[in-house]
Amino acid sequence: MSFNIIRQDITKIKADAIVNSANTLLAKGGGVCGAIFEAAGAKLLQDACNKVAPIEVGDAVITSGFNLPAKYIIHVVGPIYQENYHKECERLLYLTYQKALNLAIKNKCRSIAFPLISSGIYGYPKKGALKVATASIMDFLIEHDINVFLVVFDNNSFDISKKLQSELKSYIDDNYEQTHGGFPRSNPQQQIFEAKFRTSQHHIKNTSEVEYDEYDECCVEAPLLAVPKENNIEDFIADLDEPFNESLLKLIKTKGKTEVEVYKRANLDRKLFSKIRSGRKGYTPNKRTILALAISLELSLNETENLLQKAGFALSHSQKFDVIVEFFIIHKRYDILEINKVLFNYEQPLLGSF
Repeated sequence: MSFNIIRQDITKIKADAIVNSANTLLAKGGGVCGAIFEAAGAKLLQDACNKVAPIEVGDAVITSGFNLPAKYIIHVVGPIYQENYHKECERLLYLTYQKALNLAIKNKCRSIAFPLISSGIYGYPKKGALKVATASIMDFLIEHDINVFLVVFDNNSFDISKKLQSELKSYIDDNYEQTHGGFPRSNPQQQIFEAKFRTSQHHIKNTSEVEYDEYDECCVEAPLLAVPKENNIEDFIADLDEPFNESLLKLIKTKGKTEVEVYKRANLDRKLFSKIRSGRKGYTPNKRTILALAISLELSLNETENLLQKAGFALSHSQKFDVIVEFFIIHKRYDILEINKVLFNYEQPLLGSF
């Protein structure tokens, strides 16, 4: 399971199902609804909708995706927003997402993409609609395994407090080095590790993660420095040689958490976590996945850096993504959804499964 917020045309998403925010008659409308009809084949889709219409507010039905990349279209009817009936609108909107998700599971969908339901002509304020959407989706993912995409076009939809915005901006201004030639924050042991890791034959890059390399290549060349005398070199090297998956499992046990709790709080797919756990063929996750695990485990900054070192990565102040995540770790704010909202606003990659 994972929950990802993206900017994209929903008609082009290759999910098992996409959601159409429809009217009760399931007739072709305007906006996103109209675009879905056109992309699917308006006559084909309308004929299919006529067979299952009408539906009630808060309900959901499914049709073929026809000419869309998605196999299915799940049609839902969200509430028309009325401020005097705010609580009822919130209840109905929450239910709408739950009905769509349950229908996707019933049809064996492994992925589903939502628009921000009711936030168009139905008048639901975007910030409120997003709050309900994320609450309903996250609640559902506690008990179910499915990858969920929420398609949001306006990154200003996120309700981020002015205090947080101000504190984060100050931290970025003070720490972000807009250069690609600077060294990441490092210590002597870390520099030795990075030099050792670069010559190691144990690091096998997963080809599915190549497209994210621009965010992962944060280990820069550094001179070898002597290990401080108070450290035992044999213990140090032994620690470096411990596989990433073993270090992770030790941390989970030390922090008193369950594996299920960790991968769900990290917004990771169960199969990906299983791959990490087993360490098959020397597999090591990418940097963003490791940081998601660090957030889930509520690691300190030092613990996070040590975990990153196990995979040959380091936090760098020349990467805005790193500086933002570092801010949340330092301030012990371990809500991955909150962090992803901020990353989305800054047009940075998100934490978790992709």
